[in-house]
Amino acid sequence: MLTPEESHIVKTLKASRTEAEQAFKQLVDLYKEPLYWHIRHMVKNHDDAHDVLQNTFIKVYRYIHNFKGESKLYSWMYRIATNEAITFLNKKAKHLNISSQELQEELIENLKADIYFDGDEIQLQLQKAVNNLPEKQQQVFTMHYFEGLKYKEIAEILEVSEGALKSNYHHAVQKIKEFLALNQTFNTH
Repeated sequence: MLTPEESHIVKTLKASRTEAEQAFKQLVDLYKEPLYWHIRHMVKNHDDAHDVLQNTFIKVYRYIHNFKGESKLYSWMYRIATNEAITFLNKKAKHLNISSQELQEELIENLKADIYFDGDEIQLQLQKAVNNLPEKQQQVFTMHYFEGLKYKEIAEILEVSEGALKSNYHHAVQKIKEFLALNQTFNTH
């Protein structure tokens, strides 16, 4: 299941400390960008995404000895990143004494002021539409639409069947279309 490169990295990470540090640097270089964007789609904020990404790599480094190679390395890392992002969002909502839904709405509104967000009003509306989906549909839509992952990869990451994912994605697309049709706030000239 592991690619030859992943297999080499995992083997080296489990070896001597000096070799492990070099392998870990290679792992970070290989996965920091896709993991950053995966996390960023969930937490919406650059600084928060960077913090969650660091926590993700700390957990990867700490628990690499528990990785058995039964899935692809990036699938295992995506699961860690997803869990870290969810934990981060739950703590943030609790700290602010608001619901997770209210937090997501606030994060989307804050995107307009985020210097790292270069989207327009249409992209903000899409973010709002995605935010209104159930959590599983949000994850599937984001991973497939924004991150370009294949259903097989998403199934491995989320540990669900491809059929369920395709169904979730289809329902998500329909709900997004309905939301955008009802909340059209941009010109369509």
